Amino acid sequence: MATSSTTTPQATVYGYPRQGAGRELKKAIEGYWAGRVTAESLHATAAGLRRDTWRRLADAGIREVPAGDFSLYDHVLDATVALGAIPARHRAAVEADPLDGYFAMARGTQEAAPLEMTKWFDTNYHYLVPELGPDTVFAANPAKLVGELREAVALGHTARPVLLGPLTYLLLAKPAPGVAADFQPVTLLDRLLPVYAELLSDLRAAGAEWVQLDEPALVQDRTQAELNTAARVYRELGVLTDRPKILVATYFDRAGEALPVLAKAPIEGVGLDFTGPGAANLADLASVGGLPGKRLVAGVVDGRNIWINDLEKSLATLATLLGLAGRVDVAASCSLLHVPLDATAERDLDPQVARWLAFARQKTTEITTLARGLREGTFAIGAELAANRAGLASRAASALTHDPAVRARAAATAAEDARRAQAYPERAVAQRARLDLPLLPTTTIGSFPQTTELRTARADLRAGRIDDGTYQDRMRAEVREVIAYQEKAGLDVLVHGEPERNDMVQYFAEQLTGYLATQHGWVQSYGTRYVRPPVLAGDISRPHPMTVDWYRYAQDLTDRPVKGMLTGPVTMLAWSFVRDDQPIGDTARQVALALRDEVTDLEAAGAAVIQVDEPALRETLPLRAADRPGYLDWATESFRLSTSGVRADTQIHTHMCYAEFGEIMVAIDELDADVISLEAARSHMQVAHELAGAGYPREVGPGVYDIHSPRVPSTAEAVALLRKGLGAIPAGRLWVNPDCGLKTRGWPETRNSLEHLVAAARQVRQELADSPTG
Repeated sequence: MATSSTTTPQATVYGYPRQGAGRELKKAIEGYWAGRVTAESLHATAAGLRRDTWRRLADAGIREVPAGDFSLYDHVLDATVALGAIPARHRAAVEADPLDGYFAMARGTQEAAPLEMTKWFDTNYHYLVPELGPDTVFAANPAKLVGELREAVALGHTARPVLLGPLTYLLLAKPAPGVAADFQPVTLLDRLLPVYAELLSDLRAAGAEWVQLDEPALVQDRTQAELNTAARVYRELGVLTDRPKILVATYFDRAGEALPVLAKAPIEGVGLDFTGPGAANLADLASVGGLPGKRLVAGVVDGRNIWINDLEKSLATLATLLGLAGRVDVAASCSLLHVPLDATAERDLDPQVARWLAFARQKTTEITTLARGLREGTFAIGAELAANRAGLASRAASALTHDPAVRARAAATAAEDARRAQAYPERAVAQRARLDLPLLPTTTIGSFPQTTELRTARADLRAGRIDDGTYQDRMRAEVREVIAYQEKAGLDVLVHGEPERNDMVQYFAEQLTGYLATQHGWVQSYGTRYVRPPVLAGDISRPHPMTVDWYRYAQDLTDRPVKGMLTGPVTMLAWSFVRDDQPIGDTARQVALALRDEVTDLEAAGAAVIQVDEPALRETLPLRAADRPGYLDWATESFRLSTSGVRADTQIHTHMCYAEFGEIMVAIDELDADVISLEAARSHMQVAHELAGAGYPREVGPGVYDIHSPRVPSTAEAVALLRKGLGAIPAGRLWVNPDCGLKTRGWPETRNSLEHLVAAARQVRQELADSPTG
């Protein structure tokens, strides 16, 4: 493999989108699951996507491409496989067929539950949580890392293998089922480091000059003991002789207290984020005396948002860094996994707006342009700098970004506008009288299966093959079926199923001013689930009601209450690419006021239950504790502002899923929702006990059906989870529901699972009625 000892600035990336321009990977994997695609064909598709990515990166000027960042499902799961940390319940499947066993860990089988899934730091990407215990035995499995390195080398590329670092791997892990909850996975470090040493040796033997070990956990608040552990990890790996050069990559925030540890470690390179809160790394780096003799990979291009880079500002940062390290290379702040692939595919956007956007391919060009400017001087990139200045000026002057009426309304908002007029105990009495629900009321989170027929109808409407009237008729037919099914199944509070919604954020964004929609801006959320985050480019308002007609139609079909369904302001921001030209709290207030109008219109239309989902509240929590109070202030205020204009007898629900909630219990209380539903099936009702421990006083629906797995939970499983829930939450405040919406599931599994859920609720109600204290 070709190598270079140059110290002149080069361009690189930590990782790249995996899906392909037409989401070929998603189609191949789902085809494999359905039996339409062979394993050989799936692997060939994956190899072709890797080949295309490396070629494009090299053609753009990236001289050292990443290898090993590609994944069929999740890079943390890939690390679990590489380290041999297969959960006991999946070992036989992995040994029998590594590919099927891999997917079984991700999705579960009828016999074995999948690994828990949660958010990757403060992003909307989900990873599979490693399960470790005192009996865990690690064993190096270098096949994927070495295989993909050799692929890249055979194609003529200089490649840098990418692997999750040992400290982050252990800090992300949880005790395996049956292991004491207070078990600390980091105590397994002595077993793990020799496995990393073996993997590094294998990669060196395969020709790797550098290896990238990702340690994003180092940008979080770490204890002194954890920092000492980090020092030990890279001291022991650093002194190995049979290894590639080590680049420790940190991203998503400033390295802070970990920076001196990395500066002193006997490693050859450090990656730092210089965007957003990571901008503090510049001063911190100077304060520790820089990284003399080390390679610094400087993340000056935002890898998580889609706005063009301010090239002159980034060049100024890079010029300062030149004096602080032995070598400065240019990169995005993190893997480009978190942005769409190519902005040039968005041919429906206003050309003026399109020039403001940079997806993965455009960011790669920005990175190589900055590296060239740093090497050769600004005169060498004069044309690029001029075009960049014009794009930035165009955005700043656009009428899209400034609506005086929206700004005046937001400025006039008072503190009392974000509080319900009545306290929760008074509201609870009024709501119970109005709704008259049984003990342990059953409901779903909102969406029902998005069938092929529904997706085809949307595609036909976009392509002009059917008119709007025909499309509306098809959607109404689906609503009728969903309402009829829920009545038959015995659910207590119904939903209309959301057949008309392409996505829980995009659907609303397309009806609000200030938002832009993309056609091809797909980003991986988990596995084969991809979303198209809308672009929040300007001031936000609601020109007309968005959901009221659908609510009315559904409610007219049944005597049972139907929930009005909205996405909350925090999630509308978190799952969009948000403008970066004003404080995010100001943007949140604008979105909240638009949603407030919709909530009051739903109430006026007769809705007794309105759900405003905030699954992103926890995931958007800043990684550093010092930054959290400000975030939680605007986040909880914006939710209350959107929901506080209703009467006492209107019940406000919210929903959150797949996150660690312990750190935001006070904020959950501050939302002042009447009912909150949360993921609990994979985490075995942990959240119910966390809420109880925090003294949460309102109603709770901890999920008893894991919708991110195709397996159908039995009635007995749901009963067992409900009993666990009742160990924390009194029956009078406990709801029964799935973990999340059902849009990704098929109808057969949905019917069976919901019928088991209803049967479980009825069984436990009867147990409570029959108990001496019932």
